[in-house]
Amino acid sequence: MNIVLLGPPASGKGTQARLLAKSLNLYHFQTGDLSRKLAEKDPRIRKIINSGKLIPEQEMTMYVIDSLSRRGDMRNILFEGFPRFISQYEALKSFLDNKDDDIDAVVYLKVSQAEAVKRISSRRICVKCGRIYNLITNPPASGACKCGGKLVQRDDDKPESVKIRFKYYFDNTKKLLDYLAPRGFLIEVDGERPIEAIHKDILRILKEKFHAKN
Repeated sequence: MNIVLLGPPASGKGTQARLLAKSLNLYHFQTGDLSRKLAEKDPRIRKIINSGKLIPEQEMTMYVIDSLSRRGDMRNILFEGFPRFISQYEALKSFLDNKDDDIDAVVYLKVSQAEAVKRISSRRICVKCGRIYNLITNPPASGACKCGGKLVQRDDDKPESVKIRFKYYFDNTKKLLDYLAPRGFLIEVDGERPIEAIHKDILRILKEKFHAKN
């Protein structure tokens, strides 16, 4: 089973991806982490990310395919935050087809811009392990990460950056959602609820979908 998990900034993708990967025993492919690692090495990419924009679609596709090729096994993957464009979806699908695999479902977490900005202002990331916390909905127990790392606010999590990211996301990703909807791959879930409620809802829908398919 290969699943794509999408959602605008601060939709809770990272949290839901970790929960789904654990519940369904999937390999968690984090394109956000991949982007940040690339940014550490490349000032041009760092500038793009800090401005609230995305790495150019064809370039990002190349990085993802390269990373997947080095992994080898294409089964049971949870793709977090990729693909975001129709061209990326088709490239990923073609790559998986050549490995005798496929994309089985695309889960989209729906949240409003107002909710996203509210969540972002409270979001913190561990500088050591990359784990994400929210000071309101998912606060660290001791003021620091479980690994002991310091929590900081990312540059692209500041309100002015979030609004740019949100608009940029919808201007581009909505085309992919509209493309997927009539094909029966898209599962839309209300992301403005408690974490556990969203997780249970996704599991229920996936179970119903694959039970009906089989």
